[in-house]
Amino acid sequence: MDTNQLNLFKKLLPGLLPIFVFILVDEFWSTEAGLVVAVVFGVGQLGYVFIREKRFDRFIFFDTALLVALGGISIALNDEIFFKLKPALINLIFCAVLGFSAFSSKNLLMMYTQRYMGEMQMPAGAEKAMQKTMKLMFWLMMAYTLLIVFSAFYMSKEAWAFISGAFLYILFGLFFLWQFVSAKLKQRVAVNQTDWVPLVDEKGMVIGKATRKEVHSGPGKLHPVVHLHLLNSKGEIYLQKRGLRKDTFPGKWDTAVGGHVDLGETIEQALMRETSEELNITGLKPMPFMHYKWETSTESELVFSFTALYNANPVINKAELADGRFWPVNEIRKNLGSGIFTPNFENEFPVLVKMLGKSQAVR
Repeated sequence: MDTNQLNLFKKLLPGLLPIFVFILVDEFWSTEAGLVVAVVFGVGQLGYVFIREKRFDRFIFFDTALLVALGGISIALNDEIFFKLKPALINLIFCAVLGFSAFSSKNLLMMYTQRYMGEMQMPAGAEKAMQKTMKLMFWLMMAYTLLIVFSAFYMSKEAWAFISGAFLYILFGLFFLWQFVSAKLKQRVAVNQTDWVPLVDEKGMVIGKATRKEVHSGPGKLHPVVHLHLLNSKGEIYLQKRGLRKDTFPGKWDTAVGGHVDLGETIEQALMRETSEELNITGLKPMPFMHYKWETSTESELVFSFTALYNANPVINKAELADGRFWPVNEIRKNLGSGIFTPNFENEFPVLVKMLGKSQAVR
């Protein structure tokens, strides 16, 4: 349980104490005496807080005023039901604020706590999580309020006192325990689902690990990636068009296959996996082409580039790629520097053409 939740319990406690006083006095003397002592006790609490803190706590003041009003009616009419309904009325007011905050664009609860309980601070970026929690708490508190009303009319004083007092703390405790356990389970799942990549030195030796997010947060975390240049017997080069939702170079034409090496994978395994995922091709026999260090403002890559012969038209994975086709070498040359290719591809293209020239594959 965090500090904010403890502070909330401290605010609620003064309103619950008169209930226990009422039950105690009623048990040993009478209902009338219990009502009188409970009201006097509530007023005394308010005075004590004022003397100690040199101010009226508005939350306690409102709670005490309601206690005096309903307790006074109960004493005047000799009917304890009004006093017993006081916790339900408090809860209904709380539910109204909670419901409005949870299901509308204005968070009245946060505005209230910041005004009257200044020590309670909202963690940055947690508004959505708080609104979801408030929705759950709204339905929980509505059910709890109905239980208080039911106990006030149909259950014993002891049962009503337990439900109106101690049961609230048990309910809150179970609720926040459930939230804590749920958060831990989500955190564990998130960690298990995190894409880890190896960190390597310039020789390709693994020296650590990091998440994809971390390696894309700036240069310095050198990690291996694989590229595949797919060639046909005409000497054409297959290029993929990167998806528009890609973090880097969206919509640019790039090497036929490109991707990170996952932690625990070999370079060859990563290449086969990426080729299958992006182009639905298996069974290739790629040949090492070149490897080099590539550094940008967002990342540091150790690139392992391969070539392979493939004469059919690949069936692209549209969830990964926007398009793909074979390009004649001359068409690529005409478009170099126009901004339609990725920098990686333009860096590798001259070496690739030179290799193709030596093998007499360019026609």
